[in-house]
Amino acid sequence: MTTGPALLERFPPQVLRQYALIADGERGIVVGPRGDFCWMCLPRWDSPAVFSSLLGGAGVYAVTPELRYVWGGQYEERSLIWRSRWVTIDGIVECREALAFPGDPHTAVVLRRIRALDRPVRMQVALQVRADFGAAAMSGLSCRDDVWTGRSGPHRFRWTGAGQASRPGDGALHLVLDVEPGRDHDLVLELSDRELPDQPVDAAQAWRATETAWKEAVPELTGTLADVDAQLAYAVLRGLTSTGGGMVAAATMSLPERAKAGRNFDYRYCWIRDQCYTGQAIAAAGPHPLLDDAVRFVTERVLDDGPDLRPAYCVDASAPPPEEDLPLPGYPGAAVKTGNWVRGQFQLDNFGEALLLLAAAARLDRLDSTHWGAVHTLVDAIEKRCGDADAGVWELDNRRWAHSRLMCAAGLRRIAGVASLAEGARWHQLADKLVADTSTDCLHRDGRWQRASDDPGIDAALLLPSLRGAVPADDPRTVATLAAVRHELTRDGFVYRYRPDQRELGEAEGAFLLCNFAMAMADHQQGNELAALQWFERGRTACGPPGLLTEEYDVGQRQLRGNLPQAFTHALLFEAAHLLAGDVTA
Repeated sequence: MTTGPALLERFPPQVLRQYALIADGERGIVVGPRGDFCWMCLPRWDSPAVFSSLLGGAGVYAVTPELRYVWGGQYEERSLIWRSRWVTIDGIVECREALAFPGDPHTAVVLRRIRALDRPVRMQVALQVRADFGAAAMSGLSCRDDVWTGRSGPHRFRWTGAGQASRPGDGALHLVLDVEPGRDHDLVLELSDRELPDQPVDAAQAWRATETAWKEAVPELTGTLADVDAQLAYAVLRGLTSTGGGMVAAATMSLPERAKAGRNFDYRYCWIRDQCYTGQAIAAAGPHPLLDDAVRFVTERVLDDGPDLRPAYCVDASAPPPEEDLPLPGYPGAAVKTGNWVRGQFQLDNFGEALLLLAAAARLDRLDSTHWGAVHTLVDAIEKRCGDADAGVWELDNRRWAHSRLMCAAGLRRIAGVASLAEGARWHQLADKLVADTSTDCLHRDGRWQRASDDPGIDAALLLPSLRGAVPADDPRTVATLAAVRHELTRDGFVYRYRPDQRELGEAEGAFLLCNFAMAMADHQQGNELAALQWFERGRTACGPPGLLTEEYDVGQRQLRGNLPQAFTHALLFEAAHLLAGDVTA
C-alpha cells in the first residue's frame, strides 16, 4: 500500500454513474468503484465530512483488490445494502456494504463483509478518518485486543476486524487481507460525536438487524411498470429520510450541473417541495410510512412558520446556513460550496404542494386534527401571499410565476375534495380566482401557459398543474402546454425544464430527469400511452449500474450531472411507475 499523498491519488473522482449510496436515514456514504468510501458527513447529513475524497479532501475508507480487476455491483432487494463485486485476474471477490439501519442520530456503524467467491483473493484496506472536510487528522490511535480506537476532530471511532493494520507514516491505517472462499471477513467501523459504548458492535448481529429493518422499511412492490426500479426508488427515499421525518434532497454537495459554470450547490437539506413530491408519489402506492414521515415534517414546518414557510430546512428544522466556499480542490469542474442561499427565498408553490400532500394523505385516512390545522394555515397563507412575487420552482429571480399560482390552485382543489362542503366550496372559489388571475397575464397567444407575465417561454414545470388538478386534462391550455413542451423542450427522448437562453437544448444545461417522468404522466393523462411509456423508459435509462439518478443528464455525453442521488427524481419515477401501470387514476 502506498503512503503519503499517493493514498488519495489512488482514488481520484470517477464519473457519477459509477457511484452507489449506502444510508441509514441520518447520513449516507458514497461508494466508488474501487471500494472507496469517498463521501460521508457526521453526525448528520449537513455536518462536515469525515470522508471527502470525492471533493479532493483528505479522508477515505477503501477495500480494494490488490490485483487488476473489472468492477460491478448491485443492491440487495428492497434495501440500500450494496454489494461491490470485482472480477480480478486471480478470482472473484465481493464486499457487502451497509450502514447499520435504522441509524442513530449520533453514531454511525459502517459494516463491510468481504467474501472470496471462488479462489483466495488479496485485498488492500485503507482507513483515513479526517473530520471537518479533511482538516482534522486522526489522533490518539491505539490498538487493544485487535480493536483500533482513535479520534478525529470532535469524533471518536472504533475499528474492529483490522487488528493487523499498521500505520506506515501517511496518517492512515493500512491492512492487507488474504480472504479465503467460505471464510468471510467482517470490518466494523463505529463513528460518533459522543463516547462510544464499552463493547464493540457485533458484526453478525448488526447485519441481521439491518437486513430485517430494510425488509420492514421497504414494501414489496409489484404490478408497477418497473418493480425493481420502484423498490430501489423507495429505498433511496427512505435512506435519505431522518428520524424526524425530514428527507434531504441529495446526499452530496458541490457536484456540478455544468463544468466551470458555477452551478454547484449543497443539497444536504430538506426542501419542502421535494418532501411533498415524495409523499404524493408514495401515496400512489398506499399508506406507507414514508407518506407519514412527509406529512409529519411538512405539517410541523407549516404550523411553526405559517406564511413565512421556508423553502428548505435542515433535518433538525433549523434554517440552512448561508452559502460559503470551502478550500478544497472540488469535484473536477466545480468549486466547493457549503450552505445554500435558498434560505432567504419565498416560494409560493410550496403552499400548494403542501396542500396536495395533505390531500393525498387524507384520501388514505392519514390526517388528524393537527394536520387539518396545517391545512387552514396553508389556505390562509395562500390568501395572504398569492399576489406576491416569488422565486418559483426553479429558484430564480422573483416574479409572479404561472406555475406557482397554478400549483396553489391545484392544492386548493384537491384539499377541497376531502373537506366539508362549505369549506370545499370556498377553497374551490379561491382556486378559480388563482387560475383566472394566471390566465390574465400568463396565457400565451398560442393558447398555452407561459412562464411569467414578462417571460413568454414554455416550461416543463407547467405540466404539473394539470396533473395535480388545477385545470382539467381536456382544458385547451393543458393540451397546448403539453404540445409546446414536446415541440420545444425535448431532444432524443429526454425533456429539458426550460430554455435559459437562445442556445440549442443541451448547451446551457442538461436534460432534467424529473421532467421526463412528469412528461410520461402528462402523456398518460391524455391517453398517449405509447408516448408515456417512451418518456418513462428513456428517463430511467439515465443511470449507471447502481441505478441511481441525479438531477440532470448530459444527453450528448450520456453522463449524470449534479448531486447524487436526487430525491425528487426518484420520487417522480416511483409515481410514474405506478400511474402508468394503471394502479391509480389520473
